[in-house]
Amino acid sequence: MKPRLGLGLIGTGFMGRAHAIGFATAARVFDLPFSVDLVAVADVDAADAERARQLFGFRRATTDWRSLVHATDIDVIDITTPNHLHHDMAVAAIEAGKHVYCEKPLACNAADTLAMTHAAETAGVATQVGFNYLKNPLFDLARSLIADGELGDILSYRGVHVEDYMADPDQPMTWRNEPASGGGVAGDLGSHAFATARFLLGPVESLHGRCRTLIPTRPVAGGEPDCAAVLTEDHASAHVSFENGVIGTLEVNWAATGRKMQHDFEVYGTRGSLCFSQERLNELKLYRAGDGATRGFATVLAGPDHPPYDAFCIAPGHQLGFNDLKTIEVRDFLDAVAGRPARGPDFREGHEVQRLVDALLQSSRENRTVCLR
Repeated sequence: MKPRLGLGLIGTGFMGRAHAIGFATAARVFDLPFSVDLVAVADVDAADAERARQLFGFRRATTDWRSLVHATDIDVIDITTPNHLHHDMAVAAIEAGKHVYCEKPLACNAADTLAMTHAAETAGVATQVGFNYLKNPLFDLARSLIADGELGDILSYRGVHVEDYMADPDQPMTWRNEPASGGGVAGDLGSHAFATARFLLGPVESLHGRCRTLIPTRPVAGGEPDCAAVLTEDHASAHVSFENGVIGTLEVNWAATGRKMQHDFEVYGTRGSLCFSQERLNELKLYRAGDGATRGFATVLAGPDHPPYDAFCIAPGHQLGFNDLKTIEVRDFLDAVAGRPARGPDFREGHEVQRLVDALLQSSRENRTVCLR
């Protein structure tokens, strides 16, 4: 019989639901090292907490997240709350000896992420940050092609993450528009873009960025005044220099009308190139130089040859989805908890990503290049 692992989930919104689905599915897709017990779910709203308890299958619900941290039948704390709450919740969980799985960005600034990282490493608990796009099997293939020299010497990189969920100027202010809450597109989408860039090409040496607020005011829901100034950025871009000498650009925008999930990367080398879009997450475009009359990008379809796709489906081209990536993420986290080889990204990697987010904001404020090394 597998050892039991008690789970406490904090937050019941979009990400809370995705994490709950990930845990439920992982138990049916993978040979996990634990039998996961869905013990308790917490949300600031009692009705939402109870609704999630029934929907997700937890045994109890509460509005007090601290009760999960100190519960003796809970071993893992899963945090899917707004950004500014991550630090206090994670540190409290770590101090209580819990393993922690936290949504991205890890916190609002690098000072907090470093404190979280030091606490976790000192306590010896397993951690993971929810950069689920990195769990796409085709990302592993892309990284291998780059590392193995299949593209030759890498010349440049282009990363994009744009969506339109903040494109409506009549959409009221939320915590995403509050600097103190960790709002702004640099942390929300920029963290994903930086995580992917580091996954494929390694550490960034320096960057020069610019941030802009595209919608300067928004309505205030049920409050006074009727409208308020937006103090966070809607669009950010950066020229980056990687430690390996590669140069590149990154762009993030949450007011890109019509775009639903353009998390893209392009890698250009002397012998070939790669192109990927999250909007077609089961396809990787590969170009090999010197193909003569048949020169062009070939489409590599995700399939059983790209583990762990084979755990979900035996047929190529039948496609994985967003929640499947979360399921792989859960598998990897539970392996780390069990002491198996960790695939990450852990809190240390989450901190390195946050350093880049902070550098982007600093570069824009001061209009200068920021060095990371």
